[in-house]
Amino acid sequence: MTLAAEILEAARARGVMIATAESCTGGLIAGALTEVPGSSDAFDRGFVTYSNAAKQQMLGVRPETLDAHGAVSEEVAAEMATGALRHSGAGITVSVTGIAGPGGSEHKPEGRVCFGIAEAFGTRTETVEFGAIGRHRVRAASVEHALNLLAQALSA
Repeated sequence: MTLAAEILEAARARGVMIATAESCTGGLIAGALTEVPGSSDAFDRGFVTYSNAAKQQMLGVRPETLDAHGAVSEEVAAEMATGALRHSGAGITVSVTGIAGPGGSEHKPEGRVCFGIAEAFGTRTETVEFGAIGRHRVRAASVEHALNLLAQALSA
C-alpha cells in the first residue's frame, strides 16, 4: 500500500477529511492523495495558493504576516494550514511554502521549505532545508515530507 493510501485509510479510521494548502508544490500533494482510487471519502479539497494574493484571498493569510516574515516562513505556513482548516470541511490540513528554485537568497536559500499541520486542537510547523538539488527534486521531496507529516499526525 502506498503512503498516500495509508494516509487516506488513517483519515477514514479517525473520521476526518484532509485538505491541502500548497504553494511551491502547486497541487502535487493533493494529486498524490487523489491518485488513490476512492480518495473522495477522505480528501476534501486542495488550495493552490502560489501568489501572496491567493494566500490572502483563499486562506486568510494576513498581509502583516507576509510583510513581516515573507511567504517562505513557518508563520505563513501556519496561517495557510489554519486557513485551509477554516475554509474547508477538513479535520486535518497540511500546508507547504518554499523556494523550489532555481534562485533564492542568502536569507532564504533555494530548497528551504516550510510546512504546517493544522487540526482543531492546534497547529505545528517546521522548516526543512532540502538544498539546491533542483526544482523537480525539491518539489518531490516536499510532497514526500508533507505526506509523512500527515501520516505521523494521523497516527498520533
